[in-house]
Order: sequence, then structure tokens, then C-alpha cells
Amino acid sequence: MKCPRCGCPDSRVIDSRTTPEKDMIRRRRECLSCQTRFTTVEHIEVIQPMVVKKDGRREPFDPEKMMRGLRRACEKRPVSIDALERIIARVQQGIQDRGEREIPSRKIGEEVMAALHGLDDVAYVRFASVYREFKDIEEFLSELQGLLKNQNKPQQDG
Repeated sequence: MKCPRCGCPDSRVIDSRTTPEKDMIRRRRECLSCQTRFTTVEHIEVIQPMVVKKDGRREPFDPEKMMRGLRRACEKRPVSIDALERIIARVQQGIQDRGEREIPSRKIGEEVMAALHGLDDVAYVRFASVYREFKDIEEFLSELQGLLKNQNKPQQDG
């Protein structure tokens, strides 16, 4: 790290502290040449992957866009914003864990639908109807029948 006073590239760390959010580290440094003390801040740079859309277009992953879709699906449903934020965090973490530079939008949509399926069936069907682009009432009905079939299955203890 270059000293802001003399430009010397050598310094030693005197003290390190994380920020309250634990997403950055503040380091107090001392220049080895002129003994000037200065503070640096380090943070993790997260590079979001590109999302490959159905038509082949690529756009940066946008958690806000996902939130808009989830809010629409959960409109007038008893689903908290915290629950939606947890879904987004889980999907983002999964994307980062895979370390892929590009991810098909299909994968993201499937993960969101799986999360909604366990959270609220109506929100799930709303999201699925847009995501899967139901062409007619038959496709919609088929999805609903699948939900009803799973709902009527006896729960097994595991």
C-alpha cells in the first residue's frame, strides 16, 4: 500500500478491525519510510455472473429484478419481505458457490420456484405461470393438480 504522504510502497499494519456489518476491514498502517500513519479499507469484491436469458441475451445478475418478481408473485399474500430477502440471499449464495461466470436464467428461476414452493403455494403458482409461460389453462391446471397431489400425500417421518 503506497503511503499518501511520501508514496513509499512499504507499510506495516498497526491495527485491523472489521466494520460492524463485517463486510469490510479497516487497517491502520504506518509508512516504513516517513512513519506517517494512515487508514485503509478493504472489502470483498463480488463479481456477479452474467445471466443467459432464454433468447441468448446476457445481462448482469440483478437481485433487485428478482425482488420485483418475487414481490409481484407474493402480492397480497402473507409472505414477509424478510422471507423474500432470504430467498434472494440463498440464490445469490448458490450462484457464488458455483463460481460460474454465466448462469442460465432457467437455473435461477428453478431455484426461486423451489423456494416459493415451500413458502406459499399461491405465490409459487403465480411465479411459475409467468416463468414457465403457461400457454393455456391446461398447463396451468396441470401445475395446480401437481400441487394438490403433493399436498394430499401423507407426510413420512424421516
